[in-house]
Amino acid sequence: MDRKKITEAITKALEEKGKRKFTQSLEFIINFRNIDFAKAENRLNIDIILPKGKGKTQKVVVFADTQMALEAKNAGADEVIDAAGIAKLAGDKGKLAIYAKTVEFIAQPSLMIQVGKSLGSVLGSRGKLPRPIVGGTVKAAIEQAKSRVRLVSKGKYLPVAQCLIGSEAMAVNDLVENFEAAYDKVKAKVIEPNIKSVYVKLTMGQIVKVA
Repeated sequence: MDRKKITEAITKALEEKGKRKFTQSLEFIINFRNIDFAKAENRLNIDIILPKGKGKTQKVVVFADTQMALEAKNAGADEVIDAAGIAKLAGDKGKLAIYAKTVEFIAQPSLMIQVGKSLGSVLGSRGKLPRPIVGGTVKAAIEQAKSRVRLVSKGKYLPVAQCLIGSEAMAVNDLVENFEAAYDKVKAKVIEPNIKSVYVKLTMGQIVKVA
């Protein structure tokens, strides 16, 4: 996709930011054709690490016990929840609902089954199940979680998916780089002829097509 066209679309979307009392997100929206999303194997659930970050502070909660819990605290996790805390969080529906909207989760591999059983029905429906901490340091996993977004297809029949790629406070060039990272991830799953159209929009703005 032409970087100049991406830049033009993002610039146009940002022109509508106005004076809001909050920092709006910039959304990446992609429409598909000739894909049967009624088939589970065709549905999208893609992790994307935004190279320039989200443009806002992202809270990260770590499910961990013993040594890994200590490492997570030292690495700057916003909260560390142990095995007993998982059951407690499951019983606090209000807190869990807020966390499912605002927090990114990662987990010690040995706690993944417990998290799935206790919290899966809520976190799974929002695409917020934690990623296991494997193949690197806890600190690296936390930093990745701060920049991670998920692009998920909407249900069985809607040929569309979207995710945020930053905020209105970011530089246009940084947003373009994040856009390209998202688009490249989609292309790794879907051949380009099946991509019908791509758009960007601010939270409260008009949708802008990337020509």
